[in-house]
Amino acid sequence: MRGIEEDEDLPHLWQKPAYSVLLDALGKLKVEPPVWGAKVSRSEILKQQAAVQTAHERKEALVFLSSIIKSGLSWLEDDDEREVIWEEASRRMSERCGRTAMGEIIRRWPFENDEYGSFSLAIREPPLTGDSLGLKTWGSSYALAQLLREFASGPLAHLVRSAQKTGEVLELGSGTGLLGLAAACIWRTTVYLTDLPEIMSNLEHNASLNRALVEERGGKIEASPLTWGGSEEDVDPRFRSGKRFELIIVADPLYDDDHPALLASAIDEQLALNPDARVLVMVPQRDEITKGLCRTLRDELGKQTNPFICHHENIVAGEDDWGDGNDDISQQVGFWWGILGRSS
Repeated sequence: MRGIEEDEDLPHLWQKPAYSVLLDALGKLKVEPPVWGAKVSRSEILKQQAAVQTAHERKEALVFLSSIIKSGLSWLEDDDEREVIWEEASRRMSERCGRTAMGEIIRRWPFENDEYGSFSLAIREPPLTGDSLGLKTWGSSYALAQLLREFASGPLAHLVRSAQKTGEVLELGSGTGLLGLAAACIWRTTVYLTDLPEIMSNLEHNASLNRALVEERGGKIEASPLTWGGSEEDVDPRFRSGKRFELIIVADPLYDDDHPALLASAIDEQLALNPDARVLVMVPQRDEITKGLCRTLRDELGKQTNPFICHHENIVAGEDDWGDGNDDISQQVGFWWGILGRSS
């Protein structure tokens, strides 16, 4: 991320700065959202960004942006250039008003390991509006993605690494696609990214954005609509036969009281009857409500015709920025993960 040094003055509009000068200054004022890593604490990230954040938040920057938005920029003869400057200034201003005020952003999520090397996934997040929770990348997706190599060497090795490994993985409730894309890269397999029809446009965009990287690393990705408990029109034809996938992954899927039963039904419909088939789930333990939804999900899975039992589980610490949408403050949260399979 670039930033304007404290001793570097912003251009003054009375000097009628050229288009390129204004555009460069606005580019340096861009605010990038932080990316959390398992080995780097948020406090460390904030320390590293302190100089940039100070420059971003200083009063002079806000005054500068406001003056551009109010100005007619009459010295710029090209109408298109004026529009670009106004648009960029408005974006820089919105970035200082909380995540929900931001326009479209792209976040880069880094992965590094001695076994699979290093890579980063580019994930687009459109502006957050209404109840479009699937348009934001939640901390649990990154937390679970960081554990994929560990699972491949342990409790999921028979599905990921053996000669008889599963050829396809299904992700339910993919959202922006971070977890499924990471799985395709790290496990070198085909992953189907699925979500509600209204989420698909952005999910398909992120699939296209990262497809070359995924294929370079030996994986493959497909994005298709799949609504839990939906009508036939809400489900892609390839999922209608059911009981097809030997491995399903899902992160942070529960937001309403009806979600546990819907998700349990979707898992039961799509997971193969093979006793070795597994579902990997992660649910943040943000508060008593989310803890209760997690318990209900486990209860619902146990009520299926072919009941599910939990073979492995744990709680890992991570960063989460769930909140009221008015700030980007993250908090330490316990992320429960479980690996479940059919009891018979």
